[in-house]
Amino acid sequence: MFNLGTGELLIIFLVILLLFGAKRLPELARGLGKGINEFKDAVETGKKEILDAEKGNKNEN
Repeated sequence: MFNLGTGELLIIFLVILLLFGAKRLPELARGLGKGINEFKDAVETGKKEILDAEKGNKNEN
């Protein structure tokens, strides 16, 4: 997707570590994980609602 290699990921990690410090890094990772999970749940809910609406439209015809 982003074509990032190991070197690029290491540089990104080091920049984040310098910006936020080692103490806040676990907190940021937890927040990021929760945000990603909420986004995935919202996408799945949206897909389900669209599919249900399509099924409802087919049943009406």
